[in-house]
Amino acid sequence: MQALLERLDALLADNSIFTLQTLSYYGDGLATTVQLVFLSLLIGLVLAVPLAVGRCSRHRWIKLPIFAYTYVFRGTPLLVQLYLIYYGVVFVEGVQESWLWPLIKDPFMPALLAFTLNTAAYTTEIFRGAIKATPRGEIEAARAYGMSPALALKRIVLPSAFRRALPAYGNEVIFMLHASAIASVVTLMDLTGAARFVYARFYAPFDAFLFVAAIYLCLTFTILYFFRFLEKRLLGHLTPAS
Repeated sequence: MQALLERLDALLADNSIFTLQTLSYYGDGLATTVQLVFLSLLIGLVLAVPLAVGRCSRHRWIKLPIFAYTYVFRGTPLLVQLYLIYYGVVFVEGVQESWLWPLIKDPFMPALLAFTLNTAAYTTEIFRGAIKATPRGEIEAARAYGMSPALALKRIVLPSAFRRALPAYGNEVIFMLHASAIASVVTLMDLTGAARFVYARFYAPFDAFLFVAAIYLCLTFTILYFFRFLEKRLLGHLTPAS
């Protein structure tokens, strides 16, 4: 490893901007961005599944609060939500004296909360539409086999809805990756924050931001091909035979 670093340092010896030190900033920013996006998507997905089922309920007292939540978080900018959570939490009485303060004062946790609530709202609506689009014949077949509504939901409706929602959810994952660029406005050193630091230090906006744009492109194409692979595996039966 040391030999690799020395070789890389020699290759970058004539470059005044991209040195091992500045590349380490991008590396730390990449790790923060991936961690933030992955955790928010994972927690948001776990929250979205029961919320989507609740949105399809016939009981108004169940579906209306979920509708209000998704309406608010889908109808307001993510940046505003991030500002409200990061800056507004300090005005909650007693929060600075509570055990939550060490967690909340770190910008990562408010950013994670804002991103999770936002993606959970979008994912809820994606899965709700997929559940509503379940063919009637699949549900009737489940009933014919003697499945209870809960068992049919677990074995038939949700797996079928997940396959239909896969393309739309892939777009949501890419959207969250791109939206994570705003995390730097709350002093979080993500990829965009690293680019801003390099720009402020060397006054080289094109070098700093074009490099980070290339990193985002690589991440986006990785996600895109991953979901293409999943679609081929899970939706292969819908592909017309040649």
